[in-house]
Amino acid sequence: MGRETMSGKGRGLGVTAVVVGVLGVLLAIGALVYARNSYGSSTISSQSMAPTYMPGDRIVYEKVGGGVHRGDVVLFSAPDRYGFSASVMQRVVGVGGDRVVCCTGSGTAARITVNGKPLAEPYVKQGDVDGVHKTYDVTVPKGRLFLLGDNRANAMDSRFFASDHDGTVAESAVRGRVTDDRTVASGIGAVVIGGVVLALVGIGLGIAAFVVRRRRAAPIAPWPVQQSQ
Repeated sequence: MGRETMSGKGRGLGVTAVVVGVLGVLLAIGALVYARNSYGSSTISSQSMAPTYMPGDRIVYEKVGGGVHRGDVVLFSAPDRYGFSASVMQRVVGVGGDRVVCCTGSGTAARITVNGKPLAEPYVKQGDVDGVHKTYDVTVPKGRLFLLGDNRANAMDSRFFASDHDGTVAESAVRGRVTDDRTVASGIGAVVIGGVVLALVGIGLGIAAFVVRRRRAAPIAPWPVQQSQ
């Protein structure tokens, strides 16, 4: 192989190494930055959302600043209400404009109504949607949420803060929406791994380019030399 051919091959490998390596690093860093800015994780520390989420469970949440819907489980901050700045996790039962009433029926047959329609809540502990037998009739103001824990007998939720906007919480207080969909997390992980692999391939190509250039730099005799007898 001639010097020019080896030189061209070395340059080609070097360029490819840089392109592949930089692409891999950018993919990995981009995915990590996106994950950090868009998602978070936390560990459950109370019984208020049992049996859906138990103490010690690790949850993943999507960082949002509103736009939640009935049935969403959200993390929100209400330091004036709870006396601490850590996030509280509860379920959205009513959004702005909804009328939430407790309760029709009794025992496990009891139902909360939202806008006059009984709300199916298969997630509540032992089917008890009432919990502490506390009646309420709340029309949720625009831009606010009525929130309840799934463990109605052991949750300090909107029912106990009637003097504060009928117990509702501002949508702007929401920090995240809990997601059980691991597809996004798996996708981000795959992109990070792919980026790392590309970066390693780039390093490998860089080493190969260095080896080729070293061979090109090795002295080559301009004509055959015959050793004397």
